[in-house]
Amino acid sequence: TGRIAVAEGYVDMKPSTMGLILNDQVAKGDVLAVCRVAGIMAAKKCSELIPLCHGLNLSSVSVEFEPIDAGDVARLRITATCKLNAQTGVEMEALTAVSVAGLTVYDMCKAVDKGMQLNGVRLLEKHGGKSGSYYAE
Repeated sequence: TGRIAVAEGYVDMKPSTMGLILNDQVAKGDVLAVCRVAGIMAAKKCSELIPLCHGLNLSSVSVEFEPIDAGDVARLRITATCKLNAQTGVEMEALTAVSVAGLTVYDMCKAVDKGMQLNGVRLLEKHGGKSGSYYAE
């Protein structure tokens, strides 16, 4: 059956760090492009990272970013959507994609902002399978 899972997470940082990211001025390169690739790769390798997680042939993985101004702190919202046709869900793949993309933001920007925090990694929604659909509150 068709399965879809959407996860989200946030990286909190200094507004100046967000400015560097959005203006492509981070010394290590294009942060959002690298983090997108890292998230996609992580979803595909989820079974190698999480014990007892099934290896899946994903049909689609997308990783998206949304900068949020939260006053003294800037937040980068990361969402990942994973899809496949199989007998098992893709929640772990979506959660892993968000987590690794967030860790990659940290890795690429730690030289200018060691105080960044990864927060709020959670499943937003999932569809398919015996349990049907789920939507986070």
